[in-house]
Amino acid sequence: MKILFMGTPDFAVTALQALHDKYKNDIVGVVTRVDAPKNRGHALTPSPVKTAAIKLGLPVFQPQNLKEENFKDNLLSLAPDVIVVAAYGKILPEYVLNYPKYGCLNIHASYLPEYRGAAPIARAIMDGKTELGVTIMYMEKGLDTGDMLARKALSFENENKGEIENALAVLGAQMMTEELEKIENGAPSPRVKQNDSLSSYAEKIEKEDCRIDFSKSAKEIKNMIRALAPAPYAFSRINGKNIKITRASALDGGDEKDAGTVISVNAKGEGKIAVATGNGVLEIERLIPEGKKEMSAGDFVRGRGIAEGDRFEF
Repeated sequence: MKILFMGTPDFAVTALQALHDKYKNDIVGVVTRVDAPKNRGHALTPSPVKTAAIKLGLPVFQPQNLKEENFKDNLLSLAPDVIVVAAYGKILPEYVLNYPKYGCLNIHASYLPEYRGAAPIARAIMDGKTELGVTIMYMEKGLDTGDMLARKALSFENENKGEIENALAVLGAQMMTEELEKIENGAPSPRVKQNDSLSSYAEKIEKEDCRIDFSKSAKEIKNMIRALAPAPYAFSRINGKNIKITRASALDGGDEKDAGTVISVNAKGEGKIAVATGNGVLEIERLIPEGKKEMSAGDFVRGRGIAEGDRFEF
């Protein structure tokens, strides 16, 4: 069975490696996004999937887009029996969707039909979900609306998006190899249609989504911080400078002070910065001050970057 893989970020690398381990000689190519400028130097940087594919000795294709004039000849020459997609980042046109004998199978990082769209993990964490899942699905014209082959969920509590993403990437890779094996053996999992009435949409994370509103509850803010770490990070401003918060905990109960006010600071060891919220207290544990590297709350306090009575802007 000839497999064409399409993916871009680290999440997809896990699936590519798993497929290579099991189907090394069956992978006919890897399609990924074009190299993109990165960091202050704007040097063109390959996607994680491209880097991994080159190390694995797999042919790489980077069409600017998937319009027929840019990719159809490659598709015909590769002649895949199945296309496996994991966070590729572009909509597949109909001629691609309809080409493979066994269809285009996607690893989607949510328990569909919940959280269709671009940012399922982050949006689920923001919503306070404690179970997040992976769905193996057939791709069609609609956005994450295709029939499902398999769904599995894992439980999480305090992990951030990066940690959850890694766990779901491993789960998704395992599920995909299992489904391909079933297809290869002539006994694919039955197709299950999604219940559209239960669907929700996970919009792309924009910069304004990352600004902390301290009038919300401490638990909501904590979940937001988890959802945006390790990037792009939740942020606020204090004493005229931006600050990214990378880890925090939430305490029940309240305080008489206005939301956003620093209630107390602890400079001992790793330290903590307690901030009043609309409901409960947020304890900041780690952060990134403007123009500096990540540090503990204790280091920030010892550097006199913050003091009791200061107030975060929101």
